Amino acid sequence: MSNKNLYNKEAIAKIKKLAEDIDFTMMATGLSNLPLHAVPMSTKKVDTKGAIWFLSNKDSVQNNNILKDNRTQLIYSDKGSMEFLSVYGQAFIETDHAVLEELYGKSDDMWFEGIEDPNLTAICVEPSEAHYWDPKHNKVVALFKMGVGALTGSQPDIIESGEITL
Repeated sequence: MSNKNLYNKEAIAKIKKLAEDIDFTMMATGLSNLPLHAVPMSTKKVDTKGAIWFLSNKDSVQNNNILKDNRTQLIYSDKGSMEFLSVYGQAFIETDHAVLEELYGKSDDMWFEGIEDPNLTAICVEPSEAHYWDPKHNKVVALFKMGVGALTGSQPDIIESGEITL
């Protein structure tokens, strides 16, 4: 495994690529209490500052936890593409109608009663720390190198990882 730390624009681009490609994350809130509350959330967008946006119900456990303690952990995992992202940051609840309209899509009707649903809110997670694991090669090459490593006993260098600093 090789290490490559990312900064500024390159860091934002990596967060955007991984969070939007993987889409679903486990959002952990209530970080001061055990067990943590973790819920699957769909990424709506990553903005130009690297903040990650979601839609949520105003009465949800995660919204209530954020109001008490806004520290939040996001865990993205796509084992098929061997892409992983861990983001720690502060979450904020947004109710601005223009923001909600930008994020809302037809598929959100499964969870809400349209864009005018009074329970509709957005959650913005502003990263303060992040770490990524990403394949250095496409899946076929990575699997081939893993096979060679298994046969030879060598450790294949197939994953790049690093800290993401905004």
